[in-house]
Amino acid sequence: MRITFHGVRGSTPACGADFLRYGGHTSCVALAHDGRPPTLVLDAGTGIRRLTAELAGAAFRGSILLTHLHWDHTQGLPFFAAGDRADAQVTLLMPAQGEAADVLSKALSPPHFPITPTQLRGRWRFEGIEPGAYTVEGFDVTAVEIPHKGGRTYGYRVSAGGATIAYLPDHCPTAFGAGARGFGVCHEAALTLAADADVLIHDAQYTAAELPARLDWGHCAADYAADLAQTARVGTLLLFHHEPNRVDEAVDEMVAAQRRPGLSVAGAAEGMVVDLPLVAAVGA
Repeated sequence: MRITFHGVRGSTPACGADFLRYGGHTSCVALAHDGRPPTLVLDAGTGIRRLTAELAGAAFRGSILLTHLHWDHTQGLPFFAAGDRADAQVTLLMPAQGEAADVLSKALSPPHFPITPTQLRGRWRFEGIEPGAYTVEGFDVTAVEIPHKGGRTYGYRVSAGGATIAYLPDHCPTAFGAGARGFGVCHEAALTLAADADVLIHDAQYTAAELPARLDWGHCAADYAADLAQTARVGTLLLFHHEPNRVDEAVDEMVAAQRRPGLSVAGAAEGMVVDLPLVAAVGA
């Protein structure tokens, strides 16, 4: 399995010289079977625009899994050129909460945007899914509902070729209580997704110092992500969904603060590629 990070920022894009190493696009991660183009995309923030270049002129034919419907996970959809063309074939899956295309249209339609999701070119299918196990584009996918303020939200566990990743980009574990260290509880849903995963891609929007003033904002501290990774026996933790004002040097500091014996920790960066079984992680 090849993982390519096209957007790692949370809440809103960030631009400028202070954000060049980790990148400013919002959440989008592309998955590919060995030696093939990406066919499974996790979230469609502004980073999905980068996927068009990765496809090198080919139309996208695959599936997009949305964790939830906040702007930073959907805003790239109408700008995904490889998916908005006559020969594209796209299945978009999202947490069930009514007719999928109609729910998406609440943010993607006039007067907020010139077109609706069903006006994207190509063959698009929109479907809401319940928590459970699925096979999507040859990947084994488990969807589990996790706490995140402002709408139904899933985390995903994805396996292929003997490798497993867990993807929890927006996660508010304090919804289950403060936990032993005040960062939130390593609860059943999170442990189900992360258990023995090769790679955990996890929300790290806040520092420990920032969290107390933002306990109900829907995200967590990087310290929680590291606690969960250790408890779940994860191989590598990639801190994700960086706060939009967190400059590169501050992300470096956040990563360094979470390094622990037996746990590999890095900051997810735009353009990073990870091959599983783990061979290398390289920057843009």
